Amino acid sequence: MSLIVQKYGGTSVGDLKRIQNVARRVAGTHAEGHQVVVVLSAMSGVTSNLLAMASEIMDNPDKRELDMLLATGEQTTIALMAMTLHSMKYPAISLLGYQAEICTNERSGNARITHIGAERIRALLKSRNIVIIAGFQGCDSSGNITTLGRGGSDTSAVAIAAALQADVCEIYTDVDGIYTTDPNICHKARKIDRISFDEMLEMSSLGAKVLQIRSVEFAKKYNVPIHVRSSFSEEEGTMVVNEDTPDMERLVVSGVTCNKDEARLTFRKVPDQPGIAAKIFSPIAKAGILVDMIIQNTRSEGQTDLTFTVPKAKLSKALEISKEVAQDVQATEVLVADHIAKISVIGMGMKNHSGVASKMFETLANENINIRLISTSEIRISCIIEEKYTELAVRALHSAFNLDRE
Repeated sequence: MSLIVQKYGGTSVGDLKRIQNVARRVAGTHAEGHQVVVVLSAMSGVTSNLLAMASEIMDNPDKRELDMLLATGEQTTIALMAMTLHSMKYPAISLLGYQAEICTNERSGNARITHIGAERIRALLKSRNIVIIAGFQGCDSSGNITTLGRGGSDTSAVAIAAALQADVCEIYTDVDGIYTTDPNICHKARKIDRISFDEMLEMSSLGAKVLQIRSVEFAKKYNVPIHVRSSFSEEEGTMVVNEDTPDMERLVVSGVTCNKDEARLTFRKVPDQPGIAAKIFSPIAKAGILVDMIIQNTRSEGQTDLTFTVPKAKLSKALEISKEVAQDVQATEVLVADHIAKISVIGMGMKNHSGVASKMFETLANENINIRLISTSEIRISCIIEEKYTELAVRALHSAFNLDRE
């Protein structure tokens, strides 16, 4: 008998018919003798509708009250799921985040899980209940309902699996696994059987949207195997596991990702001296803007150009701050480019193989694609290119690294 945590996203429980389909799958797992914890998102579109109603009342709703509002989406889903299982004669009980003792910090709207008291969940499982928990939410030390931000249900599921020491956390979505690249861009994309936590972390941070990055961080920290699979089929999906797991695929490059949600800023002709970078990036960091790729080009006469990328949604604020800082650091101007894309190749095999960077650069050059910025890690190489070449670059790199479906 295994302890299995299953998470279903909004499209998987989008209406009553889909809730019934999920209930049958859950019931089947329970009937096999397994202990089952189910973590659910709000029904597809519900969270967006709640946000729209809040915005009609005021432009910037109080974050605490907004969390109270948004948490009702998951409450509806878990109650409907429990009722559906009851109608099928299966024992089930639904719990809100605070009832499942999911404790968070006090950052409304983007809270972080600090602790999960698993005793109540364990007691219910021991009595052979199917435990259904609201994803995306928790409770702070003052008793306020909090939400975990984008993709929070994935994080809830993996954190609960870690607290319970579950055998596996199954993440059910509308896709049947992790692919070598976006199948909508490259029809030769291949489903990956197994991928390491580190590779998945890189893919999640670089544009792959199947798993939320915080959930992968939890899984790696507590060594929780994740099975990404479709709620609309019985096919095996992709296992996300420790890299030391036997039979891990050892391709040099495991995947190609792209991200069009970035913009580039360049400070021109700033003094090349200590403290300049701190003066530029400190105000941006204080504004909560994430800086990604950074490059510095030294000029003559003690000057340099400093270029970096930020999320496109934060460009307006970043540019406003940068123009103020430019006067302080004596930059001649601040240049902006928002029609860019980040293309990345990822693979654990890159640790032990040379020539990956040269092949990537040569492949892009053969397609007449100019590289604007380059960033690397031990298992990843990223390039900034013009946005219009995104799909071409993805397909070319996918073929160059022999990832095409056989």
